[in-house]
Amino acid sequence: MTTSEASNTGSGSSGIWNLPNILTMLRIVLVPFFVWFLLADNSHHGIWRWAAVLAFAAAIYTDKLDGDIARSRNLITNFGKIADPIADKLLIGSALVLLSALGELPWWITILILVREWGITALRFVVIRYGVMPASRGGKLKTVIQTVAIFIYILPLDSFAPWLVIVAFWVMIVALAITVWTGVEYVIEAIKLRTAGSRA
Repeated sequence: MTTSEASNTGSGSSGIWNLPNILTMLRIVLVPFFVWFLLADNSHHGIWRWAAVLAFAAAIYTDKLDGDIARSRNLITNFGKIADPIADKLLIGSALVLLSALGELPWWITILILVREWGITALRFVVIRYGVMPASRGGKLKTVIQTVAIFIYILPLDSFAPWLVIVAFWVMIVALAITVWTGVEYVIEAIKLRTAGSRA
């Protein structure tokens, strides 16, 4: 979608206050609840751990729902293009940091993913004067794989199925590889946007 097409698409919506954007804001609101639930659990098998799983699942569902509604009702806005990936990064970033702080995920994985995620977010703002960089297919795949890995990690089932820890680790490694690869793609896209904007 070109910048002009995105503007035309957004102009037909109700601005920021449309349903997809409200769902994105709801996802952001769910993040502190998810954090609190995960930290409140001491046994790794208690009710708070399950509450964290439900909060994470609800937040992820709003991510799918807001995208489906935005596309089906022609409610894609530039605000949504920016806020949606930020909401994803807040949720996934907080989950990664907490899992590492709890000793369940190696810190080097969390650091590499966060450097890439927030670096690309900063890059989006740097080049926004030249155009908006929407999430690519690879970026969406990366988010899906990261989400699956985190979901497996936070499930309080390791005492019943210890093999899940191994599965979660290798799914996260795949997510890390896609994260780095798509980060390089976004850098290339940003360079193209800036070059095209400078020539205009």
